[in-house]
Order: sequence, then structure tokens, then C-alpha cells
Amino acid sequence: MVKKSYLAIDMGASSGRHIVGHFDGERLTLEEVYRFENGSIEMAGNLFWNFPGQWGHVVAGLQAVGALYGSGIVSVGIDTWGVDFGLLGRNDTLLGIPLCYRDPRTDGIMERAFQTVSRDEIFAQTGLQFIQINTLYQLLAMKWANSPILEQAESFLMMPDLFHWLMSGVKANEFSNATTTQCYNPQTGGWATSLLEKFGLPSQIFATVAQPGTTLGKLTASVAKNTGLSAANVVLPGTHDTASAVMAAPISRSSGQTDWCYISLGTWALMGIETEKPIINETAAKFNFTNEGGVGNTTRVLKNISGLWLVQECRRNWNQNGRNWEWEHLNALAANAAELASLIDPDDRDFLSPTDMPEAIRKYTARTEQTVPDSEGAILRCALESIALKFRYTLEMCESLIGRKIETIHIVGGGTKNRQLCQAAANACGRRVVAGPVEATAIGNLMMQAVASGDVGGIQQAREVIRNSFETTEYFPQNVDAWQNAYGRFLKLL
Repeated sequence: MVKKSYLAIDMGASSGRHIVGHFDGERLTLEEVYRFENGSIEMAGNLFWNFPGQWGHVVAGLQAVGALYGSGIVSVGIDTWGVDFGLLGRNDTLLGIPLCYRDPRTDGIMERAFQTVSRDEIFAQTGLQFIQINTLYQLLAMKWANSPILEQAESFLMMPDLFHWLMSGVKANEFSNATTTQCYNPQTGGWATSLLEKFGLPSQIFATVAQPGTTLGKLTASVAKNTGLSAANVVLPGTHDTASAVMAAPISRSSGQTDWCYISLGTWALMGIETEKPIINETAAKFNFTNEGGVGNTTRVLKNISGLWLVQECRRNWNQNGRNWEWEHLNALAANAAELASLIDPDDRDFLSPTDMPEAIRKYTARTEQTVPDSEGAILRCALESIALKFRYTLEMCESLIGRKIETIHIVGGGTKNRQLCQAAANACGRRVVAGPVEATAIGNLMMQAVASGDVGGIQQAREVIRNSFETTEYFPQNVDAWQNAYGRFLKLL
């Protein structure tokens, strides 16, 4: 076949990239054309996304790609994190600037929500894990604060939906991101309207849900003219970055033969299994697992774990204080620290959004009567090994849900570059770990576009292309006895 080129815009909480995928019918190659920094900004006591700045970077990247390939780009799609959103009012006017999920407005909101609708009923309708950052609680915080923005809202769009609307002029709620809201019912395949109405939330602002692979149409005339991408369609990938990342897991079996699990490893670590149907039962509720949409009508049954956020925040704190350390230096510091000296629960509320992450880790270990890390390397090692032990804890839950042993853990995403954490995951879990591809989210985004264009026959064929195109690294368990003893200590912290 003639080589085809697609554009994935992969926007994470800390950075974004425009990556062109070139597909020759057998292999996919990647070309990063544009990269930008991302992050929240504080204004008047709240944390916002710099949405105008983000859109400016989206357009600048489109222009850079257009200068190179012009009408040769078949399609473009964007993925982001979940739960965050924007609201449009009359005449599609954007109402305010989207807030960041780490904004404190949802502190304590879940407990208040359960006084209106029980925890059990919310889970029965949505199948989603309970985290205060979920869209449902963000909307409730707005309602209970008498937000004029919510009162005037006519359309609800998740973050990637907003960008796709700006690119195409079409408003659509994409499936995989919609399922992160705790406002969606995966059993009925639509919004949890009765739940929203019990909370007094405006269910009419939620549009019909569109599946990954849906073509929204061409770029708007103004965007096409401004960027030179005259032929590009706007195609919905799995717009939740984890949905795209899991699509890129280089497995050879279908979702109905689950002897593997995945970890999409970045700022967050999303760990779970891919299934054909949601798992909504007492066990899933007890484990606080979530059912999120995947590509190809699959469900990602998973749990959120605080991932590299811990070490990212340590690095930010140290660099703000003049260290200017690169990741290679931090990895060396961690490698030289004592193994399994102290542990934390990575998902303790102390680590959600502290102003000083290293100090938060030290205080936690002191409060739990452990050895307090006395160096930067010890702090990093504590964080990495604790994340790996949380993987073990979550793996056991996954196996309980499906009733059989998981043989292989696929770790995908940028976090695979942290070889120490990948090896620690194998050690802690006692399982073979296959790490890669690194650019999993962009790859899954690109291959969904290839499926939508008819250049790839489906998800299984897309994964075959991925296996043939990108290298992976395998890790096997080491020092098993020491890690087993550490796991006993870790469980006491939980």
C-alpha cells in the first residue's frame, strides 16, 4: 500500500506532543514534530488548566506538521487525561476556564454526596471507583457552590472533546473519556440519567456518546487554512490516554482470554484487565475498581494508582530549590540507595497534592514509625518501591476478579523508561513484566485512526502491527524473599 501518515496529539498533565505516524501496511514508525509543556496554574485559590495556551500549542503543532506534510496527513486525533471538562453555553460560548482535577473544591465532597445517593447505588449505576477527582464530584461542587457557569451550561465536553470541537466544529462525547466521569452507566450504554437527576444535575447537557474510530469530519475551514492540513479528517481515538495506551499493549490474545494485565505508567499508574463486559459486583465494589471504556467495545477494569507523580513532584521541588537535576541523575541516586528501607502508601491523601513532596514522604515514614529517608536517593527509592508493592496489591485484586492467575504484566507508556520501577514491579509481583512500547498512547491513537480509515482491519490486526513495529524489554523477578517480607510490612500501612 501507499504509505499513509496520521497525526496523534497526545496531551498529558505535564506535557504534550504532536506525533506523526507513518504506516506502510506492515510497520508503523513515529516522528515527533512538536512538544510543549503543560500544567495547572493557580488563580484566586483554584487550580485551572491554561486552556487558551493549550489550544495555542495544539495549533502551533498542527502548523509544524502542516509545513512538513500538508495534505499528506490523513487524519488527526487528540487524547488527554480523564475526568476534567468544559461547559458551553448559548451559541456555543465557552463558559469559564476548565479546572484541574487536583483543585481542592472536591475535598470532602464524596461524603456529602453519599448523604444524597448511597455509595452502593452510585457504583451499581456507574461501576466506577470512588475518587474525589471524578467528574461527578466536580459537578456537585459546582452545584453546591451555586455556580453560575453550571446554571448557564447547555453542552458538556471533556477536555479532548473540547479540542476536537475546536478543530472540527462538531460536539461529541467520546466513549472512553465519558466513562471516567462517574456519570455514565456502562450496563445501559448511556449516561446515568436517573443518578444525575437524583443529584439535581442537568442531564440534558450530556450528548450522545460516540465510539472510538468515529470520524467527525474535516478540520474547520479556518483551522485548515491556518495549518495547511487541507485533507485531514478529525477522528476520535480512544480519547482517554489510558484507552489508547492499552490498545497499544502488544498482546496476541483477545480480551476474552485474560492471562495478562496492563499498567499504563505515567503520572498515574492505571492497572487492570481488558474484558468484553463490565465487572460490576460486590467484589469489584469492595476493591474500589473501575469500569472504563476501551477501544473495540471492550471494558478496562482497572484501578488508579499514584504513579510517577511522586517522583515528578520530588524532582520539581528539588529543582525549584536550585538543583537542576535531570532524570538520569535521579535514577542513579535511587539505584545507590538501600533497598526496601522504608515504605509508603502511594495513594494516601498526604500525597495527592502536597506543596513539598519530599517532606510529605519523610513525615509519613516518621508517623508510621519507619526509618525516615535521609537523602534524595532514599526518598526516590522509597517512592518507587512503594509504587511497585501497590502493583502487587492490585494484581491480587485483578486475579480475584477473574478467578485465575495472571502470568504476564504489560507495562506501557513513558514510565517504561524507568527501568528501576519496571524491575521493582517484577520483583514485587513475582511475575514476568513486558515493558513497552514507550509511546503507547500516541501509538494507540494513531492505530485507531488507521482502523477508522480502513487501512487496518481491526484492533487485533493493529496490535499485530504494533508487535512488529516496536521493541519491548522483559523483566523477571529477583530477590523474591526480601520483597515478600517487604510486602507484609506494606500491607500493615494499608
